[in-house]
Amino acid sequence: MINNSNLFLSIGKPIKDEYGRTVGKVACFALTPSGKFDGVYIESNDGKFAKKPMDHLKFNGAEVTFASTLKQQSSVLCDQIPLIWRKNQALKDLAEKRKISPDLYQELRNNFEGVLNQLKKDAQALIDEATKEITVCDQEIKTLGYAVVNLELEHEIGQIDDEAYTSAFTMLQENLRRANMEKSDIELIKSKLSNIMLGDSSKIEQKISIETITPAEPTEKKSSNDTDNEISAAPADAANTETTTDLEKTDTVSDEVSDEVFDEISDEVTDEIPDEATELPEPPVVVYVKEVGKAGI
Repeated sequence: MINNSNLFLSIGKPIKDEYGRTVGKVACFALTPSGKFDGVYIESNDGKFAKKPMDHLKFNGAEVTFASTLKQQSSVLCDQIPLIWRKNQALKDLAEKRKISPDLYQELRNNFEGVLNQLKKDAQALIDEATKEITVCDQEIKTLGYAVVNLELEHEIGQIDDEAYTSAFTMLQENLRRANMEKSDIELIKSKLSNIMLGDSSKIEQKISIETITPAEPTEKKSSNDTDNEISAAPADAANTETTTDLEKTDTVSDEVSDEVFDEISDEVTDEIPDEATELPEPPVVVYVKEVGKAGI
């Protein structure tokens, strides 16, 4: 339960965001007739006033921290969407077990689907908003980078003394740290919402893990003919290259070629083989030519 006296101590105190930036001051609180805190009025840095829900602020005595609306809404959606999915699945299981009537099942299913569709629309709107916020962070980081470079240049040529340089450099680095932290948080929110839109996060993680450990497909096994051809050609030296080329010329021989034609082709191939290749056993060469011709390669 919130201690009211502690909350009143924060009136007039600065409000900082989760990254340490001062975003405004606490002007006053909105209370119900029964004394329950209903909201807080904030004066922003540009002088405008706005009423914010109490759950957007964290109070620690006089210290007040403003939680981003994007985080608050995404947290709610990341809880509600999976819950509706589980209820919808449980309803389907009950219908399959015939524990509820078809009419009641259809009515409840339509209600769940309507709520789920609305939650998905809200989640998509937050994803779009997160994308815009990431773009803003990128632009801020880029601007801060230019500022650091210019500061270094001016300090290098002596336009800025060491004391001013150190102070400015510390300030720029702190803002860079905040901008990068904010960008990382928003990217995480966007990723969670995207996963919720795709389906149950645990199933997605399981699918990713399975795809990660799936071994690569084995290379295509070579046919027995290819293997025999490679074994026959392995011991040949450079002179056998011409033999292989000549043998490949017989690829156009059809399956209907007679044995006499094979013999003629074999004689021609044998005559064209260089002296170095004649040292190889003759039977494998003849068998090799007939294998090629019968295969119709």
